[in-house]
Amino acid sequence: MKKFPARLHVLLARDAKTAVVFRRGPSKSTCSVLWNRKTDEFKTGQWLRGRIYERRSDISPDGKFLIYFAMNGKWESETKGAWTAISKAPWLKALALFGKGDCWHGGGLFTSEKNYWLNDGYGHQTIRNSSSVRRDEKFRPKEYYGGECLGVYFVRLQRDGWELKTDLSETTTFEKPLSHGWRLRKHAHADLGHPPGKGCYWDEHELQADDGQRIDGSKWEWADVDGKKLVWAEAGCLFRSTIKKSGMGERKLLYDFNEMKFKAIPAPY
Repeated sequence: MKKFPARLHVLLARDAKTAVVFRRGPSKSTCSVLWNRKTDEFKTGQWLRGRIYERRSDISPDGKFLIYFAMNGKWESETKGAWTAISKAPWLKALALFGKGDCWHGGGLFTSEKNYWLNDGYGHQTIRNSSSVRRDEKFRPKEYYGGECLGVYFVRLQRDGWELKTDLSETTTFEKPLSHGWRLRKHAHADLGHPPGKGCYWDEHELQADDGQRIDGSKWEWADVDGKKLVWAEAGCLFRSTIKKSGMGERKLLYDFNEMKFKAIPAPY
């Protein structure tokens, strides 16, 4: 059986130099990792024997909390096999916990440092609540993109500075400006004919300059703009590069996530 590299997705805190990396692989093992974007230090949070739907997840603006949707298929358990949780980043231990019981809707977005919107859909069952965070009952996304990952993901992208360039289809394109006339393009795919090692929702990227120059980023499964620099995930590794008028500068490897192994790690709370 072919071994695929670790799959990565990153949540960048908007008002703090931190981020959480979701590292997946094998398919039913997921790890959360704290990334200090000032020092480029990485600290393992917790592992989950299950699936975290990273496109239905979010990090608070100050980087202190996570909201995520997960599934382990234990349908007779308290969470009924799928749930939304709010935790202290980068940990997965729930402060607030909502059982879902299916994989429609779920997850949500932070509307402020401590307020969150729950992507309720067909409804959650409250198992545990917390005074540390509050549900935002008034927020409603301006656009509706369906009851799965895109209903949270596309709203999050546009909130965080990505401009929607094409109508919703099997491939939806977003753009974000870089320096020196370059733009980062994200092609978000939603199809069942996905490449091996990808899910039905997967992204690829490219850089496009005003003068027509183009840099292929089809192997980048995640990419974003961090300050004036480009950051991206490729083949289970996280990279950074400056952007020059002539294109990308030196490619710097920040961390290789491929050799990480499952380990039971308790949260410090």
